[in-house]
Amino acid sequence: MNKIKEVIVVEGKDDTKRIKLAVNADTLETRGSAISDETLEQIAQLQETRGVIVFTDPDFSGEKIRNIITREVPGVKHAFLNKKDAVPHTKGSLGVEHASLDVIREALAHLYTEITDGEPLITREDLMMLGLTSGPEAKKKRALLGEILKIGYTNGKQLYNRLNLFQITPKQLEEAMLQIRKMGENSSDK
Repeated sequence: MNKIKEVIVVEGKDDTKRIKLAVNADTLETRGSAISDETLEQIAQLQETRGVIVFTDPDFSGEKIRNIITREVPGVKHAFLNKKDAVPHTKGSLGVEHASLDVIREALAHLYTEITDGEPLITREDLMMLGLTSGPEAKKKRALLGEILKIGYTNGKQLYNRLNLFQITPKQLEEAMLQIRKMGENSSDK
């Protein structure tokens, strides 16, 4: 098993245990969504020396942590889990610690790096025309799009920002929307 060069930022020790079963990597735990200045300094230092992959739970707290790190430490990489892959088998909340080892490896194989100074490739109008920001199926389409592109679930405003932050191309968006349409056709055939 090859060692991942970057340090993977996770929320807690159960996430660390699960990551280490899936891949050979070092982790840094934020210990919750109230990230201390000391932890942010560590993340910034690690970003300079080894690089950082943010891999948080697919829930409100995980997104909060991801947004804080993105704002404070530009250029980090991101790995995302779909909500359905992070559901606990018994009780508890969504989390990396509940994902299968294969799903974790898959998420870490599809990293996105923020490009903060890139020109937007996709417009808000594009998203509206595709029914991703308004309409009866918008939320469902965004959820499917997040799964297909492996960028996590977002609301309409976040979707615009995330697609452009990761420089998703119109072609990638078009191909994903084609898959969504096919899925819709297949489900209506039943």
